[in-house]
Amino acid sequence: MSQVFEPNREFSKNARIKNMCEYKELRLQAEEDFEGYWDKLAKEKIDWFEPYDTVLDESNAPFYSWFNGGKLNVTHQCLGRHLKTRKNKAAIIWEGEDGKKRIITYLQLYYRVNRLANLMKNQFNIKKGDRVVLYLPMIPEAAFAMLACAKIGAVHSIVFGGFSAEALRDRVIDADAKLVITADGAFRRGQPYMLKPVVDEALKEGCECCKKVLIVQRNFEDIDYVPGRDYVYNEMIMNESQHCDPEPMDSEDPLFLLYTSGSTGKPKGVQHSSAGYILWAQYTMEHVFDVKENDTFWCTADVGWITGHTYIVYGPLAMGATTIMYEGVPTFPDVGRWWKMIEEHRVNQFYTAPTAIRLLHKLGADEPKKYDLSSLQVLGTVGEPINPDAWMWYYNEIGGGNCSIVDTWWQTETGGHMITPLPGATPIKPGSATFPLPGIMAEIIDEEGNPTPKGEKGFLCITKPWPSMIRNIWGDSERFVKSYFGDCKKDGKPVYFSGDGAMYDDDGYIVITGRTDDVINVSGHRLGTAEIEAVLAHHSNVAEVAVAGKPDDIKGEGIFAYIVLKGEDSIGEEIEMIQELNKLIIKEIGNIAKLDDILFVPGLPKTRSGKIMRRILRSIAKGEAITQDTSTLEDPSIVTTIEDLFKR
Repeated sequence: MSQVFEPNREFSKNARIKNMCEYKELRLQAEEDFEGYWDKLAKEKIDWFEPYDTVLDESNAPFYSWFNGGKLNVTHQCLGRHLKTRKNKAAIIWEGEDGKKRIITYLQLYYRVNRLANLMKNQFNIKKGDRVVLYLPMIPEAAFAMLACAKIGAVHSIVFGGFSAEALRDRVIDADAKLVITADGAFRRGQPYMLKPVVDEALKEGCECCKKVLIVQRNFEDIDYVPGRDYVYNEMIMNESQHCDPEPMDSEDPLFLLYTSGSTGKPKGVQHSSAGYILWAQYTMEHVFDVKENDTFWCTADVGWITGHTYIVYGPLAMGATTIMYEGVPTFPDVGRWWKMIEEHRVNQFYTAPTAIRLLHKLGADEPKKYDLSSLQVLGTVGEPINPDAWMWYYNEIGGGNCSIVDTWWQTETGGHMITPLPGATPIKPGSATFPLPGIMAEIIDEEGNPTPKGEKGFLCITKPWPSMIRNIWGDSERFVKSYFGDCKKDGKPVYFSGDGAMYDDDGYIVITGRTDDVINVSGHRLGTAEIEAVLAHHSNVAEVAVAGKPDDIKGEGIFAYIVLKGEDSIGEEIEMIQELNKLIIKEIGNIAKLDDILFVPGLPKTRSGKIMRRILRSIAKGEAITQDTSTLEDPSIVTTIEDLFKR
């Protein structure tokens, strides 16, 4: 059994869930009266404009719907209802990498959101149901834009600022977006970088749907403007009224789309609803982080990912908490940047990725000792399993041995935390996500739908719907069903399959073992192998390609590419090819997908039907012995050949 860390007793006294008995009681309530459990939460947590008449409708499974008949607006949940009691409280504390700071109160945020909502309605004719793509850095205007879309019922789709013009174009076209909101640029690693030129390149062709671009001047860089298409936010926003009535939204009306990689080349537009999503965002803020009235919460993610959506913007603001936004990297101007910010802003809950923890541990193991981190009460990790060494450093050096670490498992598709410790209740084991939250029916099952024995790997599935679950893949219902409800069944019925493997340890704790599909988790960001392979295959000298994940001490997983070149005379060009292939990847997807290793091989392991055996390639990339049956391969000897090349 792994070492177990009990919750801090003083913290537990005031926690919302104080011990495992209370946790088990809540789980039992959800199991015995599933709809009643969610009904109680929805009535307690959400300010409804009109009450719902049905808690859960399963008649069109797996297209479940929650709280049918209810009307609300997410911005009222995040802003409007707080004005009587919190209007002068800091809603957002923003710090730029260059040292600039902005504090925005709830009343100020309310006015800024209203002005932008009015601007979109009056100047760009954005209406309920229209899609708006946000291609923004980590600046407060990103939150303004998200909330302004929600205010008028538009559906926002944020594209991570590190993605290329081609990736942005694909997402604009797929969402059929009418407007792009971007910035001239931002700062990263001490240097300004440009965003607007990427938008210009993306909209050159094929984006007839998008007629307008709204530009936030962050750096006040010299950029090109397209007459009749481009508008400056900073000049226009002051002309709009700071009063705007929220659009009444049905519970199931879409709140946002967020594109995520899958096992096929085309990114999936994950669609989330209004009521179920905001309910779970608030609930998990309360119970997983135990956020209180006067707490300052910091999630270091980018708003371009689901973590930033739920735990920088929607969750903290629904709670009425103070949320911190930071623009840059954790190592500028030095590796103490984050610890200095925690000291200065008296941060109470800190939520980051194992990649960042490993990096800061490696570059500045003793740096935290220079700062007063005593305000911290809860630490969190997200995006991938955290290794025990990094966990122990985080626990001892950042938390001073007094803070629980909530190692959260969840996905873009789940909307919020699913499996996680509770800081006041759960005895924690480093490397384990521990147990499902009350109301979440997470199970590890085998291919026949039977529960797996302790110590045996299986498929991590959610066997009952939950309010914040993905509602659809935008424009592709068939892919939605196939992607999430096509692989696992329980009692003969399809259930949600996460794509992750997991197992129970001897004490029933859940340990996530990694992806079972063709998705690579780079620094917590999921990248589909098919999407990367499709880009590499465009090179005129590439005959075949296969991509696999390989362990990386900092990023968790790196990208390993196996390349079959055209013609025997190409081998001498390998060094030049490596540079060309990475340029292609950066251009088509972005720096995040840059290849860590390339191995030029004479062929790939394929079955007689032509299927590439990626499990074998994953094993080789990891330096593992090949245990898979190779007798079904068209040419079993190719495996030995690739292994020999790998070892050189």
